[in-house]
Amino acid sequence: MEEARPSTGEPAKQHALAQLRQAILRGDMAPAQRLVENELAEQFGVTRASIRAALIDLASEGLVERIRNRGSRVRVVTVEEAVAITECRMVLEGLCAAKAAVEATDEQLLELADIGTAMSKAVADGEPVTYSGLNQALHAKIREFSGQLTAVALLERLNAQLVRHRFQLALRPGRTQKSLSEHLAMVEAIRARDPQAAEAAVRAHLHSVIDALRD
Repeated sequence: MEEARPSTGEPAKQHALAQLRQAILRGDMAPAQRLVENELAEQFGVTRASIRAALIDLASEGLVERIRNRGSRVRVVTVEEAVAITECRMVLEGLCAAKAAVEATDEQLLELADIGTAMSKAVADGEPVTYSGLNQALHAKIREFSGQLTAVALLERLNAQLVRHRFQLALRPGRTQKSLSEHLAMVEAIRARDPQAAEAAVRAHLHSVIDALRD
């Protein structure tokens, strides 16, 4: 028998928060889409108060925008804001790559190599959506292997705001081929246990992302 979902209180808010966050990150809810509390409460089987509390949390994460007297909507991240976020990622992800080059185990380094191989195959097979997922997985593994939990927490919040821009870049003709070489350079530097080269490779990649965003 399926366990009943909580409809009120903190558990209901957390349920609604998780569902809404995933819907925005998957692109099920488009930028600027209005988020109607009554409709969402019915959709997720929780109270309107639980939805409102979840939307307030998502606003603090930068995923939702609350407009005075007009409710909430999915926040639109402009290109210039995406560039600014990527500049912050450059510092934090560079730090994580440098740490991973020192801290990762041999087994973890092999994991990075395996993702790199899968990324090469996705490009060769002309599968940009698969490549985009592997791209995110590689960055997530580098963050995880760094052990730098403060940087990881900051990056997860920043990256959530860039989902749509990243997906659009992945579908741009020729982008995956250029991106692939940048990611393989990151993997190579980390596997060589060269923190300076690892940080430089991440910075070079994210400079390229910024150029692509502005193009």
